[in-house]
Amino acid sequence: MANTRTPANDVRSAWVAPRRGRACVTQMYEARKGVITEEMTFVAKRERLAPELVRAEVARGRMIIPANINHVELEPMAIGIASSCKVNANIGNSALGSTLEEEVAKLDICLKYGADSVMDLSTGKRIREVREALLRASPVPIGTVPIYEAIERVKEPLDLTWHDFLDVIEAQAKQGVDYMTLHAGVLWELIPLTKDRLTGIVSRGGSLMAQWMMYHGKQNPLYAHFDDVLDVCARYDVAISLGDGLRPGCLADASDAAQFGELRVLGELTKRAWERDVQVMIEGPGHVPMDQIEDNVKKQMEWCHEAPFYVLGPLVTDVGAGYDHITSAIGAAMAGWYGTAMLCYVTPKEHLGLPNADDVRNGLIAYKIAAHAADVARHRKGARERDDQLSRARYRFDWNEQFRLSLDPERAREFHDATLDHEHFKTAEFCSMCGPKFCSMRISHDVEKLAAAGTPTPTALLSTEQREGGAGCITESGSGVVQLARPEREPPPPAE
Repeated sequence: MANTRTPANDVRSAWVAPRRGRACVTQMYEARKGVITEEMTFVAKRERLAPELVRAEVARGRMIIPANINHVELEPMAIGIASSCKVNANIGNSALGSTLEEEVAKLDICLKYGADSVMDLSTGKRIREVREALLRASPVPIGTVPIYEAIERVKEPLDLTWHDFLDVIEAQAKQGVDYMTLHAGVLWELIPLTKDRLTGIVSRGGSLMAQWMMYHGKQNPLYAHFDDVLDVCARYDVAISLGDGLRPGCLADASDAAQFGELRVLGELTKRAWERDVQVMIEGPGHVPMDQIEDNVKKQMEWCHEAPFYVLGPLVTDVGAGYDHITSAIGAAMAGWYGTAMLCYVTPKEHLGLPNADDVRNGLIAYKIAAHAADVARHRKGARERDDQLSRARYRFDWNEQFRLSLDPERAREFHDATLDHEHFKTAEFCSMCGPKFCSMRISHDVEKLAAAGTPTPTALLSTEQREGGAGCITESGSGVVQLARPEREPPPPAE
């Protein structure tokens, strides 16, 4: 199948031209000089924030704008507690399936249903070609996990050298990757803390780094050579997503010494990156019971100096195989409410297989709901506007407007039309759930019409209620209920 995807527009070539060739071109560097870049202005308009607030948050490190100078097709977005809660979608091939064309089709699904960023987690063949196609077609930031390509380049994972790894990081930066997951916090001394875990090390990158360290008897090269990484990131403005290589893979392993030990290391690396004006966000755990989510978010904020938190899920139960987009969206909504800046979606195929386009759609919609719910709960400016608009349309029985305002208009229309598909029913004052006789909203309309026509109010019916022995009536002020005494009645005649 040919790739017929139209390339994204060139948005930023003129913006980045004056910055090219410098040792540091990052948004954080500009923000700390007091400069409001075009990217910051673009973000401020999207987020309904003052440009100066965006600049200040980027300078502080509490907000990032992933925007590689070579991803000129990018329409800048922000990740941070001052901005709306974002959703990332993971796509990518494997050694067992998916073509370049299928991955571009998945990107189209991500864009259609509102992904704020996309990570290419390809581990199969043609990794560079897949990534190039995604970058040139994507107006949202593209992230990667460089160790996947580094491992693919060598015959055996243990043959990997630091120079091999750094070459991949630089090549991806030159290509235009906006942010990279680097498992730099998985240290030699933390590995023994995982020995009593139920599911060990479940991060692919974390397990590969642990294996490499154990075999070579050396410290994590990403940690040991972190300054080399920062040189590359500063030159291209690649944001670092500090990976949680020791994240828990089940509820039993949540919030253990290995997870929190790594988190403290990520806080140290955050400061080192900020000293070089490199943008950073922190990746968070995957399986966490609901009662531990708030504490996890608070610890990240404290130990990582309020750098944006980027969380996978978390899944709040381990028994939802086939439905983990739901088990994780529950935790994601809670994490977003507590202050997580970006949620990494989980698809129904999690733990089971490589997701297809429909899995991407279902996972993404579940997470758009979670992120939106978090924004509403945090009272973000304008967060509830769409909800209120849809509710008004619902009360008016404006079905087409309900569909349009839904996060997945096609699915909403599909479900409605499954039983009432004729166009006549797009103006009907009922759906197939209640039918015309039992629709509460239609009945509410009738009540409003009766009230408008001068039908007696409850207080006007007071005497009637008294005659009929009613139990109570709303007062004239509407402030309470007056208990009405039942009138005395003649006793019934004795039974014969």
